[in-house]
Amino acid sequence: MRKRLLCAAVAAALLPLTVQAQNAPGNGNGGKPVTQINAVSVSAALDRARNSLSPETGSSQYVIDAKAIAQLPQGDSTPLNQVLLQAPGVVQDSFGQMHVRGDHANLQYRVNGVLIPESIGGFGQTLDTRLIQNVKLLDGALPAQYGDRTAAVVDITTKSGHALGNGGDIGVTGGSFGTINPFVSLFGSSGRWSYFFTANYLKNEAGIENPTASRKPIHDDTHQVKGFGDLSYLINADTRLSFMFGITNNRFQIPNNPGQDPSFAYMDRTQFNSADLNENQQEKTRFGILSLQGKLGDSAYQVSLGQRYSSIDFAPDTVGDLMFNGIAADIGRSNRADTLQLDVSTPLGQNHTLRYGIYQQFENAGSSNHALVFPADADGNQTSTTPIAIYDGSSLEARTSAAYLQDEWDVSENWTINYGLRGDQYSMGSRTESQLSPRLGVVWQATDNTTVHAGYARYFTPPATELIARSDIHKFDGTTNAIADVGNILPLSERADYYDLGIQQQVTPNLTVGLDNYVRNVRRLQDEGQFGAALIFSTFNFDQGKIRGNELSVNYDNGTFNAYFNVAYNKAMGKRVITGQYNFQPDDLSYIYSNWIHLDHDQKITSSGGIGYHFADGTRIGADYLFGSGLRRDGAVPNGDHMPAYMQVNLSVSHDFHFAGTGKLHTQLALINAFDRTYEIRDGSGIGVGAPQFGPRRGLYLTVAKHF
Repeated sequence: MRKRLLCAAVAAALLPLTVQAQNAPGNGNGGKPVTQINAVSVSAALDRARNSLSPETGSSQYVIDAKAIAQLPQGDSTPLNQVLLQAPGVVQDSFGQMHVRGDHANLQYRVNGVLIPESIGGFGQTLDTRLIQNVKLLDGALPAQYGDRTAAVVDITTKSGHALGNGGDIGVTGGSFGTINPFVSLFGSSGRWSYFFTANYLKNEAGIENPTASRKPIHDDTHQVKGFGDLSYLINADTRLSFMFGITNNRFQIPNNPGQDPSFAYMDRTQFNSADLNENQQEKTRFGILSLQGKLGDSAYQVSLGQRYSSIDFAPDTVGDLMFNGIAADIGRSNRADTLQLDVSTPLGQNHTLRYGIYQQFENAGSSNHALVFPADADGNQTSTTPIAIYDGSSLEARTSAAYLQDEWDVSENWTINYGLRGDQYSMGSRTESQLSPRLGVVWQATDNTTVHAGYARYFTPPATELIARSDIHKFDGTTNAIADVGNILPLSERADYYDLGIQQQVTPNLTVGLDNYVRNVRRLQDEGQFGAALIFSTFNFDQGKIRGNELSVNYDNGTFNAYFNVAYNKAMGKRVITGQYNFQPDDLSYIYSNWIHLDHDQKITSSGGIGYHFADGTRIGADYLFGSGLRRDGAVPNGDHMPAYMQVNLSVSHDFHFAGTGKLHTQLALINAFDRTYEIRDGSGIGVGAPQFGPRRGLYLTVAKHF
């Protein structure tokens, strides 16, 4: 089920607990009563208590559950970013990136209510879709509990061994472009213990978007390993201890664009076939979080200690990169984040729920750049064909502190107000930035079938520490990697005022329509770009930003037939680059200084939709699509034009076979980009865009899975 919700609150009521006492001789406890708890009921009750910690008043919420994911063409094998692209206002970009409501990335991921610090931006997905029971995309004017990354909150509830029972799934997805994707999940419970584990391996020959329109990219193999686990123990009827962990190790070949001409000579060489380049990138992420969650009297709480480590390493083709780019850089970035999170919910009387909490994050980030460059004159012309070596490395520490207090007030049966205040502080080196941010959300249940919401939020968004490299740019003076204008190196925290207004109409029991409007006025607007040969993003700031848009969503589900349709309009503009100027051409900087430009990830119209039909014998057929009017590219001015519009249609059919000896076998056949329409996501031009990228060509994939 997928659903558009404008919620007043999440119910905090607990399920009744089943407690049994046994007093039997020889029970190993000296004849004393032994308390047995119904683990399923207690686990469900604690889940509801945890849900009560997270209000959604005033924000927009789009829910995709495990059933809806299973109905996507590739089912549980669908990457998480492709799942989220089915929600309103989510824009597809290259390298697996997504943009929500005109923001560049800036997504916050929460798993079972715990914030997972973001990983260094790369090509692969950190979280596996198979762990999801349901995922909510929260955006708009978020309550005070949500800060740091505020474009949207990806709020994931994981599958639970208590709910699923003892068993597992094993299977494989295979198909076009040499795709092999075996996977396994194990889950279950024993007394007070519950566990859920999943892991998969992916290999294919199209790991990153093809820089050409050809069907098969050159030098584009990928190997990806993902694992996730959730282990919990019920201490008593009111307390649960959980440990969550995840690991990702992704390796990518950087695809080649043949027919390019070298710009530099190396020793006695003047020619190099660009189809033979051998650049590679490896991305690693691992995290572990220990959480204590439960109830103290009427208050629900969750306290979590966590750590996340992330790294990215780019290995160049030494000779080829020198000849094409004038620099061959072996680049590494790493970031370790230690976190503390506390959330508490306390009812006050019949009409008020007080929520409060703190968040602390300490980061240690490092960057290294082992570069070979050519000597050059003042005009940047190569003066020698013998490269010289330059090492540029740095480390920095950053601390994020936040506290919030908010009250959800049920004014009447039809009106709910959530008002609160959030304080954020971000320190990096000797620089400290902070802000107090008021939040207000209102929900009006106009009729039994009509819900209206409105909200205001002031946002404070620190720069992504893991993307900051404190480079000594002057080390490259007199080389082919010299920078003309250093400018301000370190990015600043973004500050924004966000307004949101929406309505949801339950037209029939099966049909829901939602409309949402938003405006965001920004100072120190953050953006990211891929500057240079390495496909690693860097953060910079515009002095001002203005973003606005509208979203329409329609959902229909009668059990046998389901359909959904989303369309969004967005306009995102920025003016005057105030940090990271060294990444830009002087002419571009001069124009942007006094003129508004479209952000490179701005897409005017975005749409997604799908249909599905279940036959009586268990067979299901389905189709979905993605449409975009095109991201920005350079025209007469920076980002002054846009890419051509595109539509990608995917088809699927699934059926469960039943065999006497082995039981049920699930099969699912997916045809991705069924009409094989060639479309270009990027053409290599635009602010912070380093290379062209094309969407996927037609591919056929078969999944075979067995539940045990």
